[in-house]
Amino acid sequence: MTQDLMSTYRRLLASYGPQHWWPGPDPLEIVIGAILTQAVAWRNVEKAITSLKQARLLSLEAIASVPTEELARHIRPTIYYNQKARKLKDFSMFIKREHQGNLDGLLALPVETMRRQLLQIRGIGDETADSIILYAANKPSFVIDSYTRRVFKRLGLIDGSEHYLALRTLFMKEIPRDVKLYNEYHALIVHHAKEYCLLNSPICLGCPLEQTCPGVSTGR
Repeated sequence: MTQDLMSTYRRLLASYGPQHWWPGPDPLEIVIGAILTQAVAWRNVEKAITSLKQARLLSLEAIASVPTEELARHIRPTIYYNQKARKLKDFSMFIKREHQGNLDGLLALPVETMRRQLLQIRGIGDETADSIILYAANKPSFVIDSYTRRVFKRLGLIDGSEHYLALRTLFMKEIPRDVKLYNEYHALIVHHAKEYCLLNSPICLGCPLEQTCPGVSTGR
């Protein structure tokens, strides 16, 4: 399995090159982006973050104090913006309560301790927590998403129905625990899923994984 996963990584990297993720100049903006990007395209997240910047709401203090309705108005480009406004406020209040308002206090924690704390916050699930750990804290926590399940199910390396934690454990066991590697691999998987390994009609001809993918002949 280790050889298969690393071979897949090398093929994707050779085909697409470095992806330079995550887009964001500082940890807080990355955290906000990770929460807002749930079920929405990144271009809409960028619009929401720009609106927050213009309104001077891109800080934990501002998010905690602004009325939820006003916060929701600024992140309207993202779907479920009312729910996401509450998630942002819950996150800011958690940092205020548990870390004296200092995000660095959370991000300095060991990976599994940080992950447990993140999952205590309403609206933050496994994928968002791992995204925050990997991209905001720069610590190794492999992100599993729908693209990961799709690509590796078609490659025949997973069933695709496994529990999130089972897949995270598998990838982190088989791939060296390296932040740069995890970062690049996740970004490459997303890019590949959008470029070739489409949900309903995968483009197999010219796919960089064509030679190793049993899904090519079965049409999966």
